[in-house]
Amino acid sequence: MPAELERALRRRRSEGLYRRRKVVEGAQGVEVTVSGRSLINFCSNDYLGLASHPRLVEAMQSAAARYGVGGGASHLVCGHMAPHHALEEELADFTGRDRALLFSTGYQANLGVIGALCGRGDWVAEDRLNHASLLDGARLAGARLKRYPHGDAGALAAWLRERERVRLVATDGVFSMDGDVAPVGALVSVVAGRHGWLYVDDAHGFGVLGRGGRGTLEQLGLGQEEVPVYMATLGKAAGVFGAFVAGPEALIETLIQQARTYLYTTALPPAVAEAARAGLRLLREESWRRERLRALIRHFRAGAQALGLPLMASRTPIQPLLIGDNHKALAASERLWQRGLWVTAIRPPTVPAGTARLRITLSAAHSRAHVDRLLEALAEVI
Repeated sequence: MPAELERALRRRRSEGLYRRRKVVEGAQGVEVTVSGRSLINFCSNDYLGLASHPRLVEAMQSAAARYGVGGGASHLVCGHMAPHHALEEELADFTGRDRALLFSTGYQANLGVIGALCGRGDWVAEDRLNHASLLDGARLAGARLKRYPHGDAGALAAWLRERERVRLVATDGVFSMDGDVAPVGALVSVVAGRHGWLYVDDAHGFGVLGRGGRGTLEQLGLGQEEVPVYMATLGKAAGVFGAFVAGPEALIETLIQQARTYLYTTALPPAVAEAARAGLRLLREESWRRERLRALIRHFRAGAQALGLPLMASRTPIQPLLIGDNHKALAASERLWQRGLWVTAIRPPTVPAGTARLRITLSAAHSRAHVDRLLEALAEVI
């Protein structure tokens, strides 16, 4: 067995697919230290710069002193504590939905929702570029999975016309590797109650898109009636950790009764829930963070266009530069690293073969000087 594993690892290295971890020596932010080296960070999902915000730190410290550091048990045993309950109520209010339910991670939320709503043999239709957790959720539920062409509501409609019943149609709101926004309005028209429930995973839209930061659905003017199942994470724009599902009362009660990743997982530490409440308050109060982020996105895209860089079509903080070859993407990332810029090379299977890229992510905490330095380096590297 060890020899077989070694051969597989060597093959990954030769194909430019080997992954290595780097250790950050301090708090998350747009400027970090790795192995004693100072770097400007362009690969974090901390879109609003809240991961190290003093109010979130204070909320977590205060809650740890009051509630301790462990959840103790699953929510349905004795782990559902006052901070969890308050956060769920505030998330429901923020998203304009009947109720919300906390999960420990977005991955667990997606597995739990699909496993609770779908059974063996049910059809689940998903965008081909959906996050792995949505795809895995359908497979683990034993459902029949249809992956329709990326962003193609027309192709989905044609496929649905040949099916009497589809249990669930699921899509990312903002696609994590391309940065584009799903055509949710068109999907609403296609599904229209005839083919089960529409499910939007808004991990990368929540807190960022929409006038109030309520995500992709707010930006598109859609609510609970059109999109009954809404999931988002709290470890990106909200700056903390965890995830939630929001929707109708019957949905949330069904998940409490049947979602295995909710039933059989220890609850989030209550201090994390209190920190997430602080992050949610900042999402409400500090709209300037979204405005600043949008200005930086425009500035970066204008600069990249002027340089003729192979930038993919995205108006979100995720700004991918398409390279194609795995080794070339790794080499570009390394050259940026040597210039003090941390930009991750994304390769298969995270993205389709032949589409390796530099995944640049912007934060409201970046300055224009940070972005200009990145553009100057990209002009030399690409």
